[in-house]
Amino acid sequence: MAELILIRGSIYIAEHEFSISAVRAQGPGGQHVNKTSTAIHLRFDIKSSSLPDAYKQRLLSFADHRITSQGVIVIKSQSSRSQEFNKQQAIQGLVELILKATQVQKKRRATKPTKASVQRRLTAKSNRKNLKENRKKVRF
Repeated sequence: MAELILIRGSIYIAEHEFSISAVRAQGPGGQHVNKTSTAIHLRFDIKSSSLPDAYKQRLLSFADHRITSQGVIVIKSQSSRSQEFNKQQAIQGLVELILKATQVQKKRRATKPTKASVQRRLTAKSNRKNLKENRKKVRF
């Protein structure tokens, strides 16, 4: 039986819906980094997933460098020397990306500036005007 990963409420991703491949990590690490494949590439195809259509649309329109133009999420995890830990981090990154993309933003309500802030702005403008007028040559 495939393991299910909880996203939100009753929404799950089955483990067979994403592919995980181990690759060699980049960066420093001495001899160890050159001979072991501990970094993880996780690939998740949004269009062929079992996510609800609303989630798919939000993900496909979400602006993130990890989502390709073909609708595939690619997450690379290489922060640890442990392949298992990197795998867990990549899966957690996928869940966080889906949650972030599907989070509904509150509508912004336009507000008027307060009377005091308008008065401060006008006073500051008037002071600046007087300062610049005082720099001019005096005419007799």
